[in-house]
Amino acid sequence: MIIGIPKEIKDNEYRVAVTPGGAHQLVEEGHQVLLERGAGEGSGFADDEYAEAGAELIPDAAEVCRRAEMIMKVKEPLPQEYGYLREGLILYTYLHLAANEELTRELIARKVTGIAYETVELPDGSLPLLTPMSEVAGKMAVQIAAHCLERMNGGRGKLLGGIPGVLPADVVIIGGGTVGTNAALVALGMGANVMILDINPERLRYLTDVLRGNFNTLISNPRNIAEAVRRADVVIGAVLVKGAKAPRLVTREMVATMKPGSVIVDVAVDQGGCVETTHPTSHSQPTFLVDGVVHYCVPNIPGAVPRTSTYGLSNVTLPYALKLASRGFLKAVEEAPALAKGVNTYGGYITYKAVADASGMEHRPLVKLI
Repeated sequence: MIIGIPKEIKDNEYRVAVTPGGAHQLVEEGHQVLLERGAGEGSGFADDEYAEAGAELIPDAAEVCRRAEMIMKVKEPLPQEYGYLREGLILYTYLHLAANEELTRELIARKVTGIAYETVELPDGSLPLLTPMSEVAGKMAVQIAAHCLERMNGGRGKLLGGIPGVLPADVVIIGGGTVGTNAALVALGMGANVMILDINPERLRYLTDVLRGNFNTLISNPRNIAEAVRRADVVIGAVLVKGAKAPRLVTREMVATMKPGSVIVDVAVDQGGCVETTHPTSHSQPTFLVDGVVHYCVPNIPGAVPRTSTYGLSNVTLPYALKLASRGFLKAVEEAPALAKGVNTYGGYITYKAVADASGMEHRPLVKLI
């Protein structure tokens, strides 16, 4: 199979879909790898490393996509990339279609086979291609919050961990999944007072067993969220509903009760956000104020640490890429049910129900189309 790897063009997105080692594995198995020149530079991979791995260096994304049978990316195509999409092309990347109806319609109209990293799902319900980036985003959310709390950045001027004789910051994390757990680990390590809210009492019991420090849990419901948000110095939105839009759990009224200079980091913004006052920002302009509260809503947080993120992502995406390339799409999804769940669009239809529900469009199960 011919596999194309264009350079990411999202604002300050420095990750690349495949490492030189990954390119070497693909080439060793008989596939052709087309890499846009400079695609790996942001992650510290020189073109020469890819050339030595057997990849063919291409001067522009248009040619990469024209020649490729499968495109591997990190982030969803932007409008200026829609022209590269065509019928029968396999697009293997993060898509987050529930929050992006425009892209959904483009993929349907162009009959692209869209495989979303974030909905590849194992039998135990875990999301193996989302997990490493959720780990990165959770850890970074706390670093970001500590930075935003600094006075020169619009924050309250409060040190996250406090000092002897001075109370630490109160960090409220909404959602106890991978993002929330990793955020809690870092916040507790920095000495903050941490509370996690989640709807699953068994998950809260587990977190109580494994986390140590100034840590409490609370069942997530509107009243508890409102009280926790009112008291918080930092709120981290870490809610995930697989493949669907994130529920808006923190209302505008709740935000208005927060202290001026408090911070919200909405990691769920790539799925629409779990805070009513959030909207996507970028690494170049990451924050805005609502009611005196600093909002950080960058949808590609892991792009700021691309060396770590690219390795972490490639570790989990490459095995499925090899299966797709070696077995072909139909055989691959037949043999790997987890990969089949990652298919969001095929043959001009939406094949993932949560995406169809979010846009109010028709859903066709993949099994009825192949």
